[in-house]
This record gives sequence, structure tokens and C-alpha cells, in this order.
Amino acid sequence: MEDLVSIITPCYNSAAFIEEAIKSVISQTYKKWEMILVDDVSEDCTVEIIKEYCQKDPRIRFYQLKANSGSASHPRNFGIQEAKGRFIAFLDSDDVWLPDKLMQQLNIFQCTQVAIVYSDYEKIDEDGSRNYRLVKASKKVDYRQLLKGNIIGCLTAIYDTAKVGKIYFKTIGHEDYVLWLEILKKGFIAVNCNCVTALYRVRNDSLSGNKIKASRWTWNIYRYAENLNIFQCCYYFFHYVIKSYIKFFI
Repeated sequence: MEDLVSIITPCYNSAAFIEEAIKSVISQTYKKWEMILVDDVSEDCTVEIIKEYCQKDPRIRFYQLKANSGSASHPRNFGIQEAKGRFIAFLDSDDVWLPDKLMQQLNIFQCTQVAIVYSDYEKIDEDGSRNYRLVKASKKVDYRQLLKGNIIGCLTAIYDTAKVGKIYFKTIGHEDYVLWLEILKKGFIAVNCNCVTALYRVRNDSLSGNKIKASRWTWNIYRYAENLNIFQCCYYFFHYVIKSYIKFFI
């Protein structure tokens, strides 16, 4: 029997991109999924677009928060709370999955050590242009290895609630990184399916483009979320800087 995959998509003023994201889920060759779209009180026609697809496909579920939260963590956590699937996956409203994403990743969970499966991905421009800028990640990673830098793209990641339960995002910069660390700290590993499964849209106002802020967030994760001592923080932060420098030129 196939297991249900719950796909969590937070939305805010996403009218320009949300339809493409939804269509990429509908096009999956693996069909047993539910898509949970959580709107953070959009001011454009995002909600109207989503409701049209809810009427077309009962696997698509829509929720709207009572007030704007100002972050992706709260809508994602709301989606995780409502999720019915064994597997939790994430797709932001401006990103796109390739058709075989779920099919290529789910079989890897048969290994009892694997709690997260991720993949390589490709960067696209804001208008959707593909220039084959591939972001390739390590074949597998454990907790200590992941401390050297987050290699798991959130739009590619799936985690197994049968092994780790429902894990929620904390309200902290790089909240996805903290979530992966929390899972792997339990003794599990994360594995790359070694193929490109998703397209990451690089937008002009992307938070990930602020390198100084991202570096500060990473240091705070080491020091306060993971409670590492100052020497451990310096060691892992050095590795993070090197990886970020390499990634910047992709």
C-alpha cells in the first residue's frame, strides 16, 4: 500500500507563482498526496486561485490564518498540524517540483536509518528561465556533518513521521536548518536521491540573498539552538563560510 505524502505550502501574495507550484504537484507521477496550502492573509488574488484548484482536485486543501504572521514558520507549522500523511514534504509557493520527485525519493525511506530524503535542485530566474545552475548536495549526511552547513534544500526535503513523529519549525532564522538538525540529532541520517527534483526560484527580494543576515542566523543556531561551545561554533562556522562561498558562485 502506498503511503500518503502531505505537502505543505505557505502562501503570501503569491498570485504570480502559486498556479505553477500547484500544477507541479498535480503532475506528480506518485499520486497519493495531499497538498495543504496555508495563506498568511494575502492581499492579492492568491486565495481565489487556490480555491479554483480546490474545486478541481479534492487532494488540495486550503486554510487561511486569522492574522498575518510575517514568517513562513507559522503557516508551515499549521500545515504540519493538519497533515494526515506519513511523509511531510515542503514546497514554497514560488518554487516548482519536477514530475518524478516523489516517486524518486520515497523508496529510499525503506532503510531504517533514513529519516530525511532530499535532492539536488536547479536555480531559476524570477521569470522562470532555466540556465542549468545546479545545486548539488552530498550523498548523505548525519548530524555532525550537517552542522558544517545546511545542504538540504527545503523544497526538496521529505521527512518520515513514522520514525520521528511530527517535528515543527521554530521561530528562528534558517528555521528549516534547525528542523533538520533536530531530526538528525535523534540518530538518523538524511540521504540524497542524487538527481534534480525541483526548481528554486531566485527572486530579487529573496531573504537568502542577504549573506550577512544568513551568517548571523547560522551563528545563533550554533550558539543558542544547538548550545555549542565557542570553539565548536568557530569550527563549524568556518566550514559554513567555505560552503557558502562556493554556493554563491553557482
